[in-house]
Amino acid sequence: MENNQSWITEFILLGFQLSAETEVLLFWVFSLLYIFNLLANGIILGLIWLDPQLHTPMYFFLSHLAIIDISYASSNLPNMLENLVQHKKTISFVSCIMQMVSFLTFAATECMILVVMSYDRYVAICHPLQYPIIMNWRRCTVLAVISWACGIFPTLVHLILFLRLPFCGPQEVNHFFCEILAVLKLACADTWVNKIVMFAACMFLLVGPLSLMLVSYAHILWVILKIQSMEGRKKAFSTCSSHLCVVGFYFGIAMMVYLVPDDGQRQEPQKILALFYSLFNPLLNPLIYSLRNAQVKGAFYKVLQKKRIR
Repeated sequence: MENNQSWITEFILLGFQLSAETEVLLFWVFSLLYIFNLLANGIILGLIWLDPQLHTPMYFFLSHLAIIDISYASSNLPNMLENLVQHKKTISFVSCIMQMVSFLTFAATECMILVVMSYDRYVAICHPLQYPIIMNWRRCTVLAVISWACGIFPTLVHLILFLRLPFCGPQEVNHFFCEILAVLKLACADTWVNKIVMFAACMFLLVGPLSLMLVSYAHILWVILKIQSMEGRKKAFSTCSSHLCVVGFYFGIAMMVYLVPDDGQRQEPQKILALFYSLFNPLLNPLIYSLRNAQVKGAFYKVLQKKRIR
């Protein structure tokens, strides 16, 4: 960094530039959605922990997904809610970095967990007799560790490249949280290396995993179509349809935000997409997996019955 450049100590998050009344309304709406996210994912974690019938590889990975969704939303939503009711929407430089690192880590890890879950469904449907052998607990643990490592390592690379940049003004981030591409626009140096690494990471974490999942589900679809009974087809397809909904929503928005070239006029649509990514995606997982899954609903009813007996 050059000597005539001063290090910025805080940023100003511009958000959506709405009226005070609208921001108060959004505060209550987003607060309710955030609380519901914490409750829904927390309930899923509790049910998986309490019910031995849910101690299977599928729900092991689902518990990781619930932890990621709670952490993912908590990395930026509390600060956004605070900013909705404050006139000065500042965030310290250190807090901004922590928010950025948390967001990138949990987003990348969720990509890998979704890939592992698709592999789990592939083995369960295409190789049902070998499923207990292939998806043993040692392999499940290794897959979970690899997923978290693939989320943490690229984030550390982004962090190292980010910290080498000088920030001397302006301080206004045109976003509702410290999204890395929005913050990079404020750097007082060329950020082409950061952008190239970001693009490479997106190809590795989005295009690569999505391609693997499409191959997995192509095999799954082929096996489902060969099932003779209509009831068997419905049961096999229902186990995968919920996962496909999550994958389509998650990867579709991520690709629109990070892989579509920025023409300078997409900032507002990108903020809206990021809001859906941060607010509604963590809600989508527990809703789909709980409402469409008989085992989760059965475990929930068991817990309610035990409380009534007591």
